[in-house]
Amino acid sequence: MNRRSGDETHKIISETNPKSTCFFSYFVSESPCLRFSASFFSPRHRVTASPRRGFPDLHTWWQAFRFHYTSASFMPAILGGMIAWTADQQFHPGYFLLVMTGLILNHAALNMTDDYYDFRHLVDVFASDGRNPYTGGSGLLSSGRIAPERMKQVFSAFYVVAIGIGIFLGVSRGPLVLFLLAVGFFCAYFYTAPPIRFGYRGLGEIAQLLCFGPGIGLGAYYVQTQKVSWDAFWGTLPFGIMLFSMITINEIPDYEEDRKGGKLNLVARFGRKAGVRLFVVSLLSAYGVILAGVALGKIPFLGLASLLTLPIAFRTISILKANYEDPQKMAPANLGMICAHNFTAILLIFAYFVEGFRKDALTASLLPLAVAVVFYVPIAKLIGGALSRK
Repeated sequence: MNRRSGDETHKIISETNPKSTCFFSYFVSESPCLRFSASFFSPRHRVTASPRRGFPDLHTWWQAFRFHYTSASFMPAILGGMIAWTADQQFHPGYFLLVMTGLILNHAALNMTDDYYDFRHLVDVFASDGRNPYTGGSGLLSSGRIAPERMKQVFSAFYVVAIGIGIFLGVSRGPLVLFLLAVGFFCAYFYTAPPIRFGYRGLGEIAQLLCFGPGIGLGAYYVQTQKVSWDAFWGTLPFGIMLFSMITINEIPDYEEDRKGGKLNLVARFGRKAGVRLFVVSLLSAYGVILAGVALGKIPFLGLASLLTLPIAFRTISILKANYEDPQKMAPANLGMICAHNFTAILLIFAYFVEGFRKDALTASLLPLAVAVVFYVPIAKLIGGALSRK
């Protein structure tokens, strides 16, 4: 049998799958790609990128952080702090800001960790031309704009700082913080990292539900009050369930690529139709939790305003059911889920703000809301731009 040379093999891979070129260079020839042509947010738009030998610019790193997904961390944390003030009249601004800083760093590190290990496991290499702009990774590794080792250095540094903040809070506020820190880091890092790889075994979705809802909410509440509360659990549980829904709907367009890359999440294991059913049940359950929370007195009555996002949820479900086999046509459903999650969270935060507002305690009343506004502005710009292009 004739054997092809490395150069010949590289040429064949480049011609048959341009997106594999960088991967081949990195893992086989161990030399960087000189040029790379791949489709990113639009399959008709080809981007030619050179490899980054130095340190990429801030705009590139901002893309790598995928800040628009960090709302899954900072929203329940803000609400946990607000519940501590509303229910217990306890609020420590310094600790609150440390919690927010640690969570943002941890979530940015999580996003880069997912990118890094998905790239290592070939998931990004199998991406098709019909790409959904709201799913998959940043594409910065497969395009050669950031070197894998450089990304690993940055997300490792972020984890170190976030863990340092968590240890300080644990020593200052109580051992439960250390326990939640350990669980959170474990779930974040090993979502795609070996040997556990939750996201590859059908366990990632439930782990993220627990961590990015009541896990973060209870932690933020505990830092303020040094106790746990059913109010904090119930108030932040809808965030976790909605994140579960968001992960599920984002897995549907990536079904083929995930299966090829061995990423056997729930959708890749059970199929797109099962994913649609799971999405619908989980999304509607989140609203059910809000209704039950109000009925049980665990969520302020004004929290019913969050049900105003139900039309977005129903529209999202309708688009998904009609287009779940077409990644591009179902993209509006992915955007709709992002809007449903974010707007529901904003309305719940506003409900707690009204419930706990006091003129004689403006810092405790206004700081969480101000942080929410500052953090959400760049996300709102992205969503506004996406909606204007529809």
